[in-house]
Amino acid sequence: KTSVSDEEFETIQTKMPDDRVHLAEDRAFFYLHQVYAGHSLENIKISLSFQREVINNIVPRVRPDLIHCNDWMTGLLPAMARQIGIPALFTVHNIYTMRITLEQIEDRGIDAAYFWHYLYYQHMANEYEETRETNSVDLLTSGIFAAHFVNTVSPTFLKEIVDNKHDLIEPPIRQELINKWNAGCAYGILNAPDPSFNPATDKELYKKYPPKSHLAGKKTNKLYLQKHLGLIQDGKAPVFFWPSRLDTIQKGCQLLADILYQVVSRYWEQNLQIIFVANGEFQQHFRNIVAWHHFENRVSVCNFNEKLARAAYAASDFVLMPSRFEPCGLPQMIGPIYGALPVAHDTGGIHDTIVHMNVAENKGNGFLFNVHDSNGLLWAIDQAMQFYRLPLKIKEQQIKRVMTESIETFNHAVTARQYIDLYEEMLQRPLVN
Repeated sequence: KTSVSDEEFETIQTKMPDDRVHLAEDRAFFYLHQVYAGHSLENIKISLSFQREVINNIVPRVRPDLIHCNDWMTGLLPAMARQIGIPALFTVHNIYTMRITLEQIEDRGIDAAYFWHYLYYQHMANEYEETRETNSVDLLTSGIFAAHFVNTVSPTFLKEIVDNKHDLIEPPIRQELINKWNAGCAYGILNAPDPSFNPATDKELYKKYPPKSHLAGKKTNKLYLQKHLGLIQDGKAPVFFWPSRLDTIQKGCQLLADILYQVVSRYWEQNLQIIFVANGEFQQHFRNIVAWHHFENRVSVCNFNEKLARAAYAASDFVLMPSRFEPCGLPQMIGPIYGALPVAHDTGGIHDTIVHMNVAENKGNGFLFNVHDSNGLLWAIDQAMQFYRLPLKIKEQQIKRVMTESIETFNHAVTARQYIDLYEEMLQRPLVN
Protein backbone atom coordinates (compact mmCIF):
# COMPACT_ATOMS: atom_id res chain seq x y z
CA LYS A 1 0.00 0.00 0.00
CA THR A 2 3.02 2.30 0.17
CA SER A 3 2.64 3.34 -3.48
CA VAL A 4 -1.14 3.79 -3.37
CA SER A 5 -2.79 6.81 -1.77
CA ASP A 6 -5.62 6.36 0.73
CA GLU A 7 -8.06 7.84 -1.80
CA GLU A 8 -6.92 5.45 -4.56
CA PHE A 9 -7.07 2.49 -2.20
CA GLU A 10 -10.61 3.39 -1.12
CA THR A 11 -11.66 3.68 -4.79
CA ILE A 12 -10.25 0.23 -5.53
CA GLN A 13 -12.04 -1.27 -2.52
CA THR A 14 -15.40 0.20 -3.50
CA LYS A 15 -15.17 -0.94 -7.13
CA MET A 16 -13.54 -4.36 -6.71
CA PRO A 17 -14.85 -7.23 -4.55
CA ASP A 18 -12.51 -8.50 -1.83
CA ASP A 19 -11.79 -11.74 -3.66
CA ARG A 20 -10.38 -9.82 -6.65
CA VAL A 21 -7.68 -7.82 -4.85
CA HIS A 22 -4.79 -9.65 -3.21
CA LEU A 23 -2.08 -7.71 -1.38
CA ALA A 24 1.45 -8.83 -0.59
CA GLU A 25 2.29 -8.03 3.02
CA ASP A 26 5.84 -7.80 4.35
CA ARG A 27 7.68 -5.53 6.76
CA ALA A 28 9.99 -4.56 3.90
CA PHE A 29 7.12 -2.36 2.64
CA PHE A 30 6.19 -0.76 5.96
CA TYR A 31 8.72 2.05 6.17
CA LEU A 32 8.61 3.44 2.63
CA HIS A 33 6.96 6.71 1.66
CA GLN A 34 7.67 6.31 -2.05
CA VAL A 35 7.62 3.53 -4.64
CA TYR A 36 11.39 3.04 -4.77
CA ALA A 37 13.96 3.03 -1.98
CA GLY A 38 17.03 5.22 -2.07
CA HIS A 39 19.52 2.56 -3.14
CA SER A 40 19.54 -0.51 -5.37
CA LEU A 41 20.14 -3.20 -2.72
CA GLU A 42 17.05 -2.09 -0.82
CA ASN A 43 14.99 -2.17 -4.03
CA ILE A 44 16.16 -5.74 -4.70
CA LYS A 45 15.12 -6.75 -1.18
CA ILE A 46 11.69 -5.18 -1.64
CA SER A 47 11.17 -6.82 -5.03
CA LEU A 48 12.15 -10.25 -3.68
CA SER A 49 9.80 -9.83 -0.71
CA PHE A 50 6.95 -9.03 -3.07
CA GLN A 51 7.73 -11.92 -5.42
CA ARG A 52 8.07 -14.34 -2.50
CA GLU A 53 4.53 -13.50 -1.39
CA VAL A 54 3.21 -13.91 -4.93
CA ILE A 55 5.00 -17.23 -5.49
CA ASN A 56 4.43 -18.78 -2.05
CA ASN A 57 0.97 -17.47 -1.15
CA ILE A 58 -1.01 -15.60 -3.77
CA VAL A 59 -0.56 -17.83 -6.83
CA PRO A 60 -1.27 -21.12 -4.98
CA ARG A 61 -4.37 -19.61 -3.37
CA VAL A 62 -5.78 -17.70 -6.35
CA ARG A 63 -4.77 -20.09 -9.16
CA PRO A 64 -4.85 -17.38 -11.86
CA ASP A 65 -5.53 -18.11 -15.52
CA LEU A 66 -2.84 -15.63 -16.56
CA ILE A 67 -0.05 -13.68 -14.87
CA HIS A 68 0.93 -10.18 -16.02
CA CYS A 69 4.27 -8.88 -14.70
CA ASN A 70 6.12 -5.59 -15.08
CA ASP A 71 9.85 -4.78 -15.25
CA TRP A 72 12.82 -6.30 -13.42
CA MET A 73 11.05 -6.11 -10.05
CA THR A 74 8.88 -9.08 -11.13
CA GLY A 75 11.49 -10.79 -13.32
CA LEU A 76 11.29 -14.14 -11.48
CA LEU A 77 7.55 -14.61 -11.90
CA PRO A 78 7.45 -15.60 -15.59
CA ALA A 79 9.91 -18.46 -14.86
CA MET A 80 7.68 -19.66 -12.04
CA ALA A 81 4.61 -19.29 -14.29
CA ARG A 82 6.20 -21.29 -17.10
CA GLN A 83 7.16 -24.05 -14.64
CA ILE A 84 3.57 -24.48 -13.46
CA GLY A 85 1.95 -23.95 -16.86
CA ILE A 86 0.32 -20.52 -16.43
CA PRO A 87 0.60 -18.12 -19.42
CA ALA A 88 2.67 -15.05 -18.51
CA LEU A 89 2.83 -11.61 -20.07
CA PHE A 90 5.88 -9.51 -19.21
CA THR A 91 5.71 -5.75 -19.79
CA VAL A 92 8.92 -3.77 -20.21
CA HIS A 93 8.47 -0.16 -19.13
CA ASN A 94 12.14 0.71 -18.62
CA ILE A 95 15.20 -0.90 -20.17
CA TYR A 96 16.93 -1.26 -16.82
CA THR A 97 17.90 -4.47 -15.11
CA MET A 98 19.37 -5.75 -11.85
CA ARG A 99 21.41 -8.89 -11.22
CA ILE A 100 21.38 -11.22 -8.23
CA THR A 101 22.52 -14.78 -7.51
CA LEU A 102 20.27 -17.76 -6.85
CA GLU A 103 21.76 -17.90 -3.36
CA GLN A 104 20.51 -14.38 -2.63
CA ILE A 105 17.09 -15.20 -4.06
CA GLU A 106 16.78 -18.27 -1.86
CA ASP A 107 17.94 -16.30 1.17
CA ARG A 108 14.73 -14.25 0.85
CA GLY A 109 12.54 -17.38 1.04
CA ILE A 110 12.05 -18.18 -2.67
CA ASP A 111 12.69 -21.75 -3.84
CA ALA A 112 14.56 -20.74 -7.00
CA ALA A 113 15.67 -24.33 -7.62
CA TYR A 114 12.07 -25.07 -8.64
CA PHE A 115 12.29 -22.90 -11.78
CA TRP A 116 16.00 -22.02 -12.09
CA HIS A 117 16.30 -23.47 -15.61
CA TYR A 118 13.85 -20.85 -16.95
CA LEU A 119 15.98 -17.93 -15.75
CA TYR A 120 18.59 -16.02 -17.76
CA TYR A 121 22.16 -15.90 -16.40
CA GLN A 122 25.21 -13.80 -17.12
CA HIS A 123 27.05 -16.94 -18.19
CA MET A 124 25.97 -20.31 -19.54
CA ALA A 125 24.38 -22.29 -16.70
CA ASN A 126 24.67 -26.07 -16.83
CA GLU A 127 24.44 -27.30 -13.24
CA TYR A 128 22.37 -25.76 -10.47
CA GLU A 129 24.98 -26.13 -7.72
CA GLU A 130 27.81 -24.55 -9.70
CA THR A 131 25.49 -21.75 -10.81
CA ARG A 132 23.94 -20.97 -7.44
CA GLU A 133 26.59 -18.77 -5.83
CA THR A 134 28.56 -17.22 -8.66
CA ASN A 135 26.47 -16.91 -11.84
CA SER A 136 24.10 -13.95 -11.49
CA VAL A 137 20.53 -13.95 -12.72
CA ASP A 138 19.68 -11.04 -15.03
CA LEU A 139 16.21 -10.13 -13.75
CA LEU A 140 14.83 -8.10 -16.66
CA THR A 141 16.20 -10.48 -19.29
CA SER A 142 14.82 -13.42 -17.29
CA GLY A 143 11.35 -11.92 -17.41
CA ILE A 144 11.55 -11.47 -21.19
CA PHE A 145 13.14 -14.90 -21.72
CA ALA A 146 10.65 -16.90 -19.65
CA ALA A 147 7.42 -15.07 -20.48
CA HIS A 148 5.08 -16.50 -23.09
CA PHE A 149 4.43 -13.00 -24.47
CA VAL A 150 6.13 -9.65 -23.90
CA ASN A 151 5.23 -6.07 -24.64
CA THR A 152 6.94 -2.74 -24.50
CA VAL A 153 4.92 0.42 -23.85
CA SER A 154 5.52 1.81 -27.34
CA PRO A 155 5.26 -0.01 -30.67
CA THR A 156 7.96 2.21 -32.19
CA PHE A 157 10.37 1.73 -29.28
CA LEU A 158 10.06 -2.04 -29.66
CA LYS A 159 10.84 -1.79 -33.37
CA GLU A 160 13.79 0.49 -32.62
CA ILE A 161 15.22 -2.13 -30.26
CA VAL A 162 14.73 -4.91 -32.82
CA ASP A 163 16.44 -2.74 -35.45
CA ASN A 164 19.36 -1.99 -33.08
CA LYS A 165 18.72 1.78 -33.02
CA HIS A 166 19.82 2.27 -29.39
CA ASP A 167 23.33 1.30 -28.32
CA LEU A 168 22.40 1.76 -24.65
CA ILE A 169 20.26 -1.41 -24.69
CA GLU A 170 22.24 -4.29 -23.21
CA PRO A 171 22.79 -7.11 -25.76
CA PRO A 172 20.98 -9.86 -23.79
CA ILE A 173 17.88 -7.69 -23.41
CA ARG A 174 17.90 -6.77 -27.09
CA GLN A 175 18.44 -10.35 -28.22
CA GLU A 176 15.63 -11.80 -26.11
CA LEU A 177 13.23 -9.12 -27.37
CA ILE A 178 14.32 -9.92 -30.92
CA ASN A 179 13.66 -13.61 -30.24
CA LYS A 180 10.15 -12.85 -29.00
CA TRP A 181 9.57 -10.53 -31.97
CA ASN A 182 10.63 -13.20 -34.45
CA ALA A 183 8.35 -15.70 -32.71
CA GLY A 184 5.37 -13.33 -33.04
CA CYS A 185 5.14 -12.94 -29.26
CA ALA A 186 6.19 -9.28 -28.84
CA TYR A 187 3.88 -6.27 -28.98
CA GLY A 188 3.88 -2.57 -28.25
CA ILE A 189 1.00 -1.13 -26.19
CA LEU A 190 1.09 2.52 -25.20
CA ASN A 191 0.55 3.60 -21.62
CA ALA A 192 -2.03 6.30 -20.91
CA PRO A 193 -2.14 9.17 -18.42
CA ASP A 194 -4.10 8.90 -15.20
CA PRO A 195 -7.67 10.14 -15.84
CA SER A 196 -7.16 12.85 -13.22
CA PHE A 197 -5.06 14.66 -15.82
CA ASN A 198 -7.92 16.64 -17.30
CA PRO A 199 -8.02 20.45 -17.05
CA ALA A 200 -11.82 20.44 -16.85
CA THR A 201 -11.76 18.43 -13.61
CA ASP A 202 -8.21 18.75 -12.20
CA LYS A 203 -8.58 19.73 -8.54
CA GLU A 204 -5.03 21.08 -8.36
CA LEU A 205 -5.55 23.89 -10.90
CA TYR A 206 -6.08 27.53 -9.99
CA LYS A 207 -8.76 27.62 -12.68
CA LYS A 208 -10.27 24.59 -14.40
CA TYR A 209 -11.11 24.80 -18.08
CA PRO A 210 -12.56 22.56 -20.85
CA PRO A 211 -11.36 22.68 -24.49
CA LYS A 212 -14.01 25.20 -25.53
CA SER A 213 -12.82 27.82 -23.01
CA HIS A 214 -9.13 26.95 -22.90
CA LEU A 215 -8.01 30.42 -24.00
CA ALA A 216 -9.29 32.20 -20.90
CA GLY A 217 -8.48 29.28 -18.62
CA LYS A 218 -4.86 28.96 -19.69
CA LYS A 219 -4.31 32.73 -19.46
CA THR A 220 -5.62 32.79 -15.88
CA ASN A 221 -3.43 29.85 -14.90
CA LYS A 222 -0.43 31.39 -16.65
CA LEU A 223 -0.70 34.69 -14.78
CA TYR A 224 -1.16 32.84 -11.50
CA LEU A 225 1.93 30.65 -12.00
CA GLN A 226 4.05 33.54 -13.25
CA LYS A 227 3.29 35.45 -10.06
CA HIS A 228 3.90 32.37 -7.91
CA LEU A 229 7.32 31.73 -9.51
CA GLY A 230 8.45 35.35 -9.75
CA LEU A 231 8.36 35.45 -13.55
CA ILE A 232 7.32 38.42 -15.71
CA GLN A 233 3.54 38.57 -15.49
CA ASP A 234 2.41 38.60 -19.09
CA GLY A 235 -0.62 36.60 -20.26
CA LYS A 236 0.65 36.74 -23.85
CA ALA A 237 4.14 35.41 -23.07
CA PRO A 238 4.93 32.01 -24.66
CA VAL A 239 5.68 29.53 -21.86
CA PHE A 240 7.67 26.33 -22.37
CA PHE A 241 7.46 23.62 -19.70
CA TRP A 242 10.10 20.96 -18.95
CA PRO A 243 8.32 18.10 -17.08
CA SER A 244 10.87 15.24 -17.24
CA ARG A 245 13.74 14.33 -14.94
CA LEU A 246 16.97 16.16 -15.76
CA ASP A 247 19.27 13.35 -16.83
CA THR A 248 21.68 13.50 -19.75
CA ILE A 249 21.43 9.84 -20.75
CA GLN A 250 17.80 9.77 -21.88
CA LYS A 251 16.01 13.08 -21.61
CA GLY A 252 18.28 15.31 -23.71
CA CYS A 253 18.53 18.18 -21.23
CA GLN A 254 22.03 19.08 -22.47
CA LEU A 255 20.46 20.02 -25.81
CA LEU A 256 18.39 22.72 -24.14
CA ALA A 257 21.34 23.84 -22.01
CA ASP A 258 23.34 24.48 -25.19
CA ILE A 259 20.72 26.83 -26.61
CA LEU A 260 18.90 28.21 -23.56
CA TYR A 261 20.56 31.64 -23.79
CA GLN A 262 19.92 31.76 -27.54
CA VAL A 263 16.24 30.85 -27.17
CA VAL A 264 15.49 33.36 -24.42
CA SER A 265 17.44 36.11 -26.24
CA ARG A 266 15.85 35.39 -29.63
CA TYR A 267 12.35 35.84 -28.20
CA TRP A 268 13.20 38.47 -25.61
CA GLU A 269 10.58 40.95 -26.81
CA GLN A 270 7.88 38.28 -26.59
CA ASN A 271 8.90 37.53 -22.96
CA LEU A 272 9.45 33.83 -23.71
CA GLN A 273 9.64 31.86 -20.47
CA ILE A 274 10.82 28.37 -19.52
CA ILE A 275 9.63 26.50 -16.42
CA PHE A 276 11.39 23.39 -15.13
CA VAL A 277 9.56 21.19 -12.62
CA ALA A 278 12.05 18.34 -12.46
CA ASN A 279 14.74 16.76 -10.34
CA GLY A 280 18.00 15.30 -11.60
CA GLU A 281 21.74 15.73 -11.69
CA PHE A 282 21.55 18.39 -14.42
CA GLN A 283 19.27 20.69 -12.43
CA GLN A 284 22.14 22.66 -10.89
CA HIS A 285 23.59 23.26 -14.36
CA PHE A 286 20.39 25.04 -15.40
CA ARG A 287 20.37 27.02 -12.16
CA ASN A 288 23.90 28.18 -12.94
CA ILE A 289 22.94 29.26 -16.48
CA VAL A 290 19.95 31.20 -15.15
CA ALA A 291 22.03 32.92 -12.47
CA TRP A 292 24.89 33.77 -14.87
CA HIS A 293 22.58 35.47 -17.40
CA HIS A 294 20.21 36.95 -14.76
CA PHE A 295 17.21 35.14 -16.27
CA GLU A 296 15.44 34.68 -12.94
CA ASN A 297 12.28 36.46 -14.15
CA ARG A 298 12.20 34.44 -17.38
CA VAL A 299 13.37 30.95 -16.39
CA SER A 300 12.29 29.11 -13.25
CA VAL A 301 14.01 25.88 -12.11
CA CYS A 302 11.91 24.02 -9.52
CA ASN A 303 12.14 20.67 -7.76
CA PHE A 304 9.53 18.17 -8.86
CA ASN A 305 6.17 18.62 -7.18
CA GLU A 306 3.04 17.08 -8.67
CA LYS A 307 0.77 20.02 -7.84
CA LEU A 308 3.26 22.44 -9.40
CA ALA A 309 3.66 20.19 -12.45
CA ARG A 310 -0.10 20.17 -13.02
CA ALA A 311 -0.18 23.95 -12.68
CA ALA A 312 2.62 24.16 -15.27
CA TYR A 313 0.73 22.01 -17.77
CA ALA A 314 -2.25 24.36 -17.41
CA ALA A 315 -0.14 27.51 -17.65
CA SER A 316 2.23 26.54 -20.46
CA ASP A 317 1.85 26.68 -24.21
CA PHE A 318 4.47 24.04 -25.04
CA VAL A 319 6.05 20.97 -23.41
CA LEU A 320 9.75 20.28 -24.04
CA MET A 321 10.73 16.63 -24.63
CA PRO A 322 14.03 16.35 -26.55
CA SER A 323 14.50 12.73 -25.41
CA ARG A 324 17.31 10.70 -26.95
CA PHE A 325 15.05 7.65 -26.62
CA GLU A 326 11.61 7.24 -25.09
CA PRO A 327 10.19 3.84 -24.03
CA CYS A 328 6.76 5.47 -23.84
CA GLY A 329 6.55 8.89 -22.23
CA LEU A 330 3.48 10.47 -20.65
CA PRO A 331 4.16 14.25 -20.71
CA GLN A 332 3.70 14.35 -24.50
CA MET A 333 0.20 12.92 -23.93
CA ILE A 334 -0.68 15.01 -20.87
CA GLY A 335 0.47 18.27 -22.43
CA PRO A 336 -1.97 18.22 -25.38
CA ILE A 337 -4.84 17.34 -23.03
CA TYR A 338 -4.08 20.64 -21.24
CA GLY A 339 -3.51 22.56 -24.49
CA ALA A 340 0.30 22.55 -24.17
CA LEU A 341 1.81 21.26 -27.42
CA PRO A 342 4.92 19.04 -27.29
CA VAL A 343 8.22 20.16 -28.79
CA ALA A 344 9.93 16.80 -29.00
CA HIS A 345 12.43 14.47 -30.64
CA ASP A 346 10.74 12.02 -33.00
CA THR A 347 11.53 8.74 -31.24
CA GLY A 348 9.86 5.81 -29.47
CA GLY A 349 6.59 6.61 -27.74
CA ILE A 350 6.78 10.22 -28.91
CA HIS A 351 6.59 9.00 -32.52
CA ASP A 352 3.52 6.91 -31.63
CA THR A 353 1.64 9.82 -30.06
CA ILE A 354 2.74 13.09 -31.70
CA VAL A 355 2.18 14.24 -35.28
CA HIS A 356 3.91 17.41 -36.51
CA MET A 357 1.47 20.32 -36.62
CA ASN A 358 -0.03 21.10 -40.02
CA VAL A 359 -2.52 23.92 -39.69
CA ALA A 360 -3.39 23.92 -43.40
CA GLU A 361 -4.55 20.30 -43.21
CA ASN A 362 -6.06 20.69 -39.73
CA LYS A 363 -3.97 17.92 -38.20
CA GLY A 364 -1.04 17.41 -35.86
CA ASN A 365 -0.56 17.98 -32.15
CA GLY A 366 3.04 19.08 -31.67
CA PHE A 367 6.40 19.91 -33.20
CA LEU A 368 8.93 17.16 -33.97
CA PHE A 369 12.62 17.23 -34.88
CA ASN A 370 14.49 14.27 -36.33
CA VAL A 371 18.19 14.96 -35.71
CA HIS A 372 18.98 14.69 -32.01
CA ASP A 373 21.13 17.75 -31.46
CA SER A 374 20.69 21.30 -30.18
CA ASN A 375 20.09 22.67 -33.67
CA GLY A 376 17.26 20.20 -34.16
CA LEU A 377 15.66 21.31 -30.89
CA LEU A 378 16.12 24.98 -31.78
CA TRP A 379 14.42 24.37 -35.14
CA ALA A 380 11.44 22.76 -33.41
CA ILE A 381 11.18 25.65 -30.92
CA ASP A 382 11.19 28.08 -33.86
CA GLN A 383 8.40 26.03 -35.45
CA ALA A 384 6.42 26.25 -32.22
CA MET A 385 6.93 30.01 -32.09
CA GLN A 386 5.71 30.39 -35.68
CA PHE A 387 2.54 28.62 -34.61
CA TYR A 388 2.29 30.83 -31.51
CA ARG A 389 2.34 33.98 -33.66
CA LEU A 390 -0.57 32.83 -35.84
CA PRO A 391 -3.84 34.81 -35.65
CA LEU A 392 -5.56 34.09 -32.36
CA LYS A 393 -8.68 32.58 -33.91
CA ILE A 394 -6.69 30.03 -35.96
CA LYS A 395 -4.54 29.09 -33.01
CA GLU A 396 -7.56 28.78 -30.72
CA GLN A 397 -9.30 26.40 -33.15
CA GLN A 398 -6.23 24.19 -33.45
CA ILE A 399 -5.64 23.91 -29.71
CA LYS A 400 -9.30 23.15 -29.07
CA ARG A 401 -9.07 20.36 -31.67
CA VAL A 402 -5.86 18.97 -30.14
CA MET A 403 -7.32 18.97 -26.62
CA THR A 404 -10.52 17.23 -27.72
CA GLU A 405 -8.68 14.58 -29.75
CA SER A 406 -6.16 13.95 -26.98
CA ILE A 407 -8.81 13.33 -24.32
CA GLU A 408 -10.45 10.80 -26.65
CA THR A 409 -7.18 9.07 -27.62
CA PHE A 410 -4.90 9.11 -24.56
CA ASN A 411 -6.97 7.25 -21.97
CA HIS A 412 -7.07 3.97 -20.07
CA ALA A 413 -10.02 2.59 -22.03
CA VAL A 414 -7.96 2.52 -25.23
CA THR A 415 -4.98 0.93 -23.46
CA ALA A 416 -7.12 -1.61 -21.58
CA ARG A 417 -8.80 -2.76 -24.79
CA GLN A 418 -5.41 -3.59 -26.31
CA TYR A 419 -4.35 -5.56 -23.23
CA ILE A 420 -7.64 -7.45 -23.19
CA ASP A 421 -7.10 -8.38 -26.85
CA LEU A 422 -3.64 -9.70 -25.97
CA TYR A 423 -4.95 -11.62 -22.94
CA GLU A 424 -7.56 -13.28 -25.17
CA GLU A 425 -4.89 -14.25 -27.68
CA MET A 426 -2.83 -15.81 -24.89
CA LEU A 427 -5.80 -17.67 -23.40
CA GLN A 428 -7.35 -18.57 -26.75
CA ARG A 429 -10.77 -17.57 -25.46
CA PRO A 430 -12.82 -14.42 -24.76
CA LEU A 431 -11.90 -12.69 -21.53
CA VAL A 432 -14.94 -10.43 -21.34
CA ASN A 433 -18.38 -11.54 -22.50
